[in-house]
Amino acid sequence: MTVLSIDAEAVLFDSDGVLVDSHAEVEKAWRQLAAEYALDVEKLLTELVGVRAVDTLSRYLPNDTCLEAMARLEDLEVDMAANTRPIPGARELLLALGDRPWTIVTSATRRLAEARWTGAGIPLPPHPITADDVSKGKPDPEPFLVGAATLGIDPGRCVVFEDSPSGGRAGHAAGASVVAVGDLDWPVEPTARVDDLRAVSVAADGPPTILINR
Repeated sequence: MTVLSIDAEAVLFDSDGVLVDSHAEVEKAWRQLAAEYALDVEKLLTELVGVRAVDTLSRYLPNDTCLEAMARLEDLEVDMAANTRPIPGARELLLALGDRPWTIVTSATRRLAEARWTGAGIPLPPHPITADDVSKGKPDPEPFLVGAATLGIDPGRCVVFEDSPSGGRAGHAAGASVVAVGDLDWPVEPTARVDDLRAVSVAADGPPTILINR
């Protein structure tokens, strides 16, 4: 086994697919919504990973209907959030980071994200970045730029953990090092790949030097 060391001053985590496993609940909620609004669910399921729900729905629904559908989708997903589970290794890595700079940067709304984090029982940072905090979602770099600014760290000195190509593009565009979680194909090769966060640890002292076991 070899260990890859990534020096950084802060860590920015995507949420769904990186820290929490909400896949089954997400698919169930979107299938219900698609049935109610006569949408092609199979097409939607290929487009929604890693991006804000509003950015997906706005391509298929007029503004008023889109806002109504967004509210309905959020209610469905929040109702299912108690079933959310942590990704293996997530709790341990966040606890190991302690008070060193890190935050969560998610495409979910604050209400939904907090419901999932509570369901999964993961520790939370003081100032997570959600869909409510940005004007442009991933793949635009704005979410990660806001996350880095919230921590007071240059984005080029951050490590981003992402499971989606759109999130990976956002992290790269922000200038961060990117670790891919999972096996999806990416348009830009990440700094490292892991199956889940059990392969990741943090150096005991100093800045959050990330250690990837390969």
